[in-house]
Amino acid sequence: MASPFSGALQLTDLDDYIRPSQDCIKPIKVDKRLGSGVAKIHIEDDGSYFQVSQARGTQKLEKAKISLNDCLACSGCVTSAESVLIIQQSHEELRKILNANKVAVPDQQKLVVISVSPQSVASLAARFQLNPTDTSRKLTSFFKKIGVHYVFDTAFSRNFSLLESQREFVQRFQSQANSGQALPVLASACPGWICYAEKTHGSFLLPHLSTVRSPQQVMGALVKDFFAQQQHLTPDRLYHVTVMPCYDKKLEASRPDFFNQEFQTRDVDCVITTGEMFKLLEEEGVSFPDLEPAPLDVLSSCASAEEPTSHRGGGSGGYLEHVFRHAAWELFGIHVAEVTYKPLRNKDFQEVTLERDGQVLLHFATAYGFRNIQNLVQKLRRGRCPYHYVEVMACPSGCLNGGGQLRALDGRSKELLQQVERLYGEVRTQEPRDVPGVQKLYRHWLQGEGSNRAGHLLYTQYHAVEKASFGFSIKW
Repeated sequence: MASPFSGALQLTDLDDYIRPSQDCIKPIKVDKRLGSGVAKIHIEDDGSYFQVSQARGTQKLEKAKISLNDCLACSGCVTSAESVLIIQQSHEELRKILNANKVAVPDQQKLVVISVSPQSVASLAARFQLNPTDTSRKLTSFFKKIGVHYVFDTAFSRNFSLLESQREFVQRFQSQANSGQALPVLASACPGWICYAEKTHGSFLLPHLSTVRSPQQVMGALVKDFFAQQQHLTPDRLYHVTVMPCYDKKLEASRPDFFNQEFQTRDVDCVITTGEMFKLLEEEGVSFPDLEPAPLDVLSSCASAEEPTSHRGGGSGGYLEHVFRHAAWELFGIHVAEVTYKPLRNKDFQEVTLERDGQVLLHFATAYGFRNIQNLVQKLRRGRCPYHYVEVMACPSGCLNGGGQLRALDGRSKELLQQVERLYGEVRTQEPRDVPGVQKLYRHWLQGEGSNRAGHLLYTQYHAVEKASFGFSIKW
């Protein structure tokens, strides 16, 4: 059974598949208190475990449990027992919350908020032979019918991710000589790539990673901070679900960095993939094309989002294109109307350059898929990486081809992807700075661009994962 998580999560030094007979790379904590002595483990007929020792007698042991917070994405558990990992990250959890709301008193009900990615909308639009606008509105209608209170478009939160990525790159580029900040800057919106970087290359890659939150996690901050304030509710009174093209987003949502200790709640409570969204529609017995459309909701009165929006530069968010055009103007006073890509070994590894008088001023690249990521990492290790910025995505063809997207029924995957890309390209595009409500939120919610509050809510940090050493990992 193939893992639905990205290839980058399954591959470390070509293969790190952990067979069911092997140990998880996340070791279980063992009680080693002094005086415990030698103990034996006794298993009852019902599967209960008991530790028997002379010093402490007989003690019943708890079964080991892991959550997404524990997961290092080795792919072993995900492949052999996926439900162990994503039991709290599925459409069943959304259904539980909605059912609980039906019987709870008003003060104990959760305000349920759904944030839908434009990539998921494009995938569903291709399956139902609809345009993205109608698909988005019918999704909104469906969610409202089953008890969801608000439905948002994550393209709105991506505006903040793009603007902060622009700002961060220019600052790193200008200060690289003085502060020693690492170039190239590597985009960090893909959680599969981030997990691979943290787990495999540790401190070597982390200084290169952009520290800007992904659109999903910026949306988490918007919903659990700004929108909660607008609704006069504490963050734990909101239940926030995102619909994403990628299983790895479940791992991202469960990172401790995005957990509010004060209110004991995550910024994103649950992630359901496009495929799980389709399954939910089937289980509810809904004829999706026959649903009456309903407009998307808006986060504030100053924003406008009655139809889905997108961004220039491809189906993974357009990070390279937006950063490139902004940096060209901000650093060199050059206006770039159109970005020209030069394919290298394949269409998933492309370069973009800005030149003046024969001198290369900016050198950017896209690296999609694990093979291209490996090539990029090798260039960095050898000190031969010529790029200033790289848009990195774990999935070949990027987010529109994410592991959580709907698959072709007839096996014609290439044709389906082309259709999804075409539909995604039909969505109305806007420049991040010009989107209604963005500048007002910067002023009033974030207390200004570059403020400490903006740094807290729009940025994150990464952590090198120390590999455990087990017998089966020894190279003979």
